[in-house]
Amino acid sequence: MAGDAHIAVAIALFELPLIASNWSGTATWVLLVVGFALIAPLVIRRRHPELSAYLVLMAGVAQLVTHGPSGDPEIPDLRLRLADIALGIALYTLVAYVGRRQAALYAVWLAIGTVTWALWRFDGADSVIMIVFVSIVFALSWVLGEFVGARRAYNSEVERRLALLETERDHQAKLAVGEERARIARELHDVVAHAVSVMVVQSEGAAYAVRSDPDLAEQAIRTVAQTGRDALTEMRRLLGVLRSDPAAETGRAPQPGAQSISELAERVRAVGVPVVLELTGELDDLPAGVGLGLYRIVQEALTNTIKHAGPGASASVKVKRTAEQVELEISDRGRGARRGDLASGGNGLIGMRERANVFGGTLTAGPGPTGGWRVHAVLPLSAA
Repeated sequence: MAGDAHIAVAIALFELPLIASNWSGTATWVLLVVGFALIAPLVIRRRHPELSAYLVLMAGVAQLVTHGPSGDPEIPDLRLRLADIALGIALYTLVAYVGRRQAALYAVWLAIGTVTWALWRFDGADSVIMIVFVSIVFALSWVLGEFVGARRAYNSEVERRLALLETERDHQAKLAVGEERARIARELHDVVAHAVSVMVVQSEGAAYAVRSDPDLAEQAIRTVAQTGRDALTEMRRLLGVLRSDPAAETGRAPQPGAQSISELAERVRAVGVPVVLELTGELDDLPAGVGLGLYRIVQEALTNTIKHAGPGASASVKVKRTAEQVELEISDRGRGARRGDLASGGNGLIGMRERANVFGGTLTAGPGPTGGWRVHAVLPLSAA
């Protein structure tokens, strides 16, 4: 409204000399009233476009009736004034802000008024010239309104799409948060399950050996303490990912990879489960994600061996890398039976399969052909 008020004031300033000189035969108060009626509605033209347009049209009708011949040949007739441009502005406003249908109806009224005014106030060829001139002005107003209306429609569509993209972005962000939390949950499950299983076995061994073999009990307690410290370190690293403090990110330990499988096997051997490790091919330059996936699969499989294989169990870990893929096989020998929740797809088994699926690989798990339990995974390097 402030911008439209400036337009109205600018037109009024150009009208003041006409009203002040009053060189026509029309009374001054009539010029003031009709001029105000023509210009004032422009202030609300964008807030109430149809109301503003028809107020201007009524003022134009009032001008047609009141601004007639003076009757004095020495005094020129006032047939057209600058404030009449408000009629074109009103038509432009309807086209740009309301619609073609309402603007076309308004244009019909303008055409009727223009023809009536030209035939009534002009003679002969002058009336035709004035009709053509005013029609050109109104046509330009319509074209300008079409252009501005198209720009407004385009901007509205862009804003709508941006709002939709922001909504989709927020939705994707929520999905990403959910996926990250699920990944952290799987990581924590692997770390905690492995560490707790080792600590339980070592604690029970220490309890049995505390009197008969204090040195063995002491070694078992040290293993419990070291396993607990390692588990806390990994948990701090994983939970540190969820923190937004940039300073905390610099102190995170590196993710374990394929080169850490040997250390994992040593920890399991310390628990009392013999592990035969066979590594074939170059594993140090594997992609970080593939290395972490291999480590977690081996960790989960050996944790299940500790928990479920029973006394006297042993395990075998074979990792073979070729140019196209990495093949992993973990098998154990033990008299213990797997729990139903694992065999039917527990969280650990689901986590191992998801890690393999991330890289387009496959994982199968189930009883071995000669007893025990076997986990077999293939991770293609091309997908990674």
